[in-house]
Amino acid sequence: MYEADDKMISLIRDDYDLLQMLGSFGISLGFGDKTVKETCDDNDVDTYTFLAVVNYTANDYGTFEEDEKISVPTLLHYLEASHAYFLDFQLPYIRRELQESLDERESLAKLILRFYDEYAHEIRRHMKYEQKTLFPYVQSLIDGHPANDYNVDTFSKHHGAADNKLRELKLLIIKYLPQDGLHNNQLTATLHDIYENEVWLRQHAMVEDNIFVPAIRRLEQQAKQSDVTRNISDMVFKAGTGQNPDALSDREKDVIISLVQGMSNKEIADHLCISVNTVITHRRNIARKLQIHSPAGLTIYAIVNGLVDISSVKL
Repeated sequence: MYEADDKMISLIRDDYDLLQMLGSFGISLGFGDKTVKETCDDNDVDTYTFLAVVNYTANDYGTFEEDEKISVPTLLHYLEASHAYFLDFQLPYIRRELQESLDERESLAKLILRFYDEYAHEIRRHMKYEQKTLFPYVQSLIDGHPANDYNVDTFSKHHGAADNKLRELKLLIIKYLPQDGLHNNQLTATLHDIYENEVWLRQHAMVEDNIFVPAIRRLEQQAKQSDVTRNISDMVFKAGTGQNPDALSDREKDVIISLVQGMSNKEIADHLCISVNTVITHRRNIARKLQIHSPAGLTIYAIVNGLVDISSVKL
């Protein structure tokens, strides 16, 4: 497992495939003998998230369902850059390699190129969907204003690797390899690149499914908790700042304090030297003025408005 104080060059020496990953994280080459942490800090990359992706893809190390240290902004930037790399460079590059390796005048060559174009279209459609729908949704979660008509489970149900056409394409190429040396070498090199792409895509999908999706679920849960807190605060402060023109009397505040402390109507009556019927009347007036009817709601109101100290409340 790689750690923050390892030399960045050691990671690349062990696995050259990490070079492309560096680019997607926005890490520039020329880092000399700096450690992983120093290199990440220089490039404004979260070290923990970088190492999580590296160790998971290179060593199959890590579980992330409960991992709250993952930086979603860092991961989002990495995935967006990975998409740009694959769509704008890798897919067209392989297409050019195939064209140079095949004689397009032959029918089988045309079939191979058609298969590749269909595969490329499927991958492009899949990634464009994420760019148009998933990534903006995640950004809205980061910004604290999540969209209400989408969630990560919707994405997960439709997320899968588009590899059937790629499998057929590889078989066609293997069977089609020409006999002459030059084209054979070109096509073999292209086939090798296609296999490398398949590995890259599989790792990319694993990062999305096993690191990105759990991180989004945690953001969604935090957003739900924030909504509950915000709604409670709105309820309390609207009630206490003039939404209802009737302010609480001192006696009504005494009743609230007694209720929060767990007293029954009879105990409140004895404590305040009033009748039980008067206590009931006060409680009706409190509910009318504050629009709060539950003991839990009154407890929150009392804490927020300083009627009781939270340390004295049995939660």
